[in-house]
Formats: sequence, C-alpha cells, structure tokens
Amino acid sequence: MAKESSSSTSVPVMAEGEEEEELMLHGSDSGWVEARTHCDHLASLNSDLLHIPTPHTPCNRCQHPDENWLCLCCKDVLCSRFVNKHMLEHFRHNNHCLALSFSDLSVWCFSCDAYLDAQAILPLRPVYETAYILKFGEAPPVRTL
Repeated sequence: MAKESSSSTSVPVMAEGEEEEELMLHGSDSGWVEARTHCDHLASLNSDLLHIPTPHTPCNRCQHPDENWLCLCCKDVLCSRFVNKHMLEHFRHNNHCLALSFSDLSVWCFSCDAYLDAQAILPLRPVYETAYILKFGEAPPVRTL
C-alpha cells in the first residue's frame, strides 16, 4: 500500500494516461490547426480556377465518391490519403502541391505541409468561393479579415 503524503499542500496527481489526454486536448493532437496566411507555392496555381469540377466529382483514378480533393495546379480530382491516397501520389509524381478538399473546402499545401487560409490568401479566394457556391448553392458568408 502506498504511503500518503503528510504535506498540507496537495498537488493533484493524474492517473496513468490522463496527462497524455490533457496534452491532446490542449496541444497539437487536439485537431486544431492554424491555417497559414502565406505560401511560397502559389505560382503553381492553375490560371483558371473559376471553372472547376463540382464537389461531387469522384476520384479520377478509383471513382471513389467521397473525400476527394481538387488539384489547384491541373484541376484533377483525386481521393484523399484516408481513401486510396491518389492526391498524395499525384503530388509525389507531379509536384502539384496545392489542393482543395471538396469535403470541407480547406486548402492544403503538400510542400508546406500546412493548411492555407483560402479567404485570407487573395489568389485562393476565387476557387474557394466557386467551390462553396457549387457545394451549397449560395455565396459564402463574408468574413472580415
């Protein structure tokens, strides 16, 4: 049996695993990610991102209907790393590093290994707005920056 401390000040002792859980809730493992407002790879953007496939377009390789991304360099639609990894393979083979998720309309830069704020980065705004309209049938809400 463990001996109890006779100190008048008590420090809460976390049970095994609670400390890791606490770090996950408040650290990078919590799922919260701050999107970047700058990216050095925007020069690779396709010149016509006002005309894009609809968000319901299946993966061009495996025809998977969900979790698909739009390559912002060549406008190819490919599935995510959680399906068959076709967008990741596309990046590795073609070095097309910018992609928009049709699931949540986030923009990812594979070279920066980071999400990009599509509303704050002016060259990304048109494709974000077009994808939003195609997905929801209305313009996105105005966000003040």
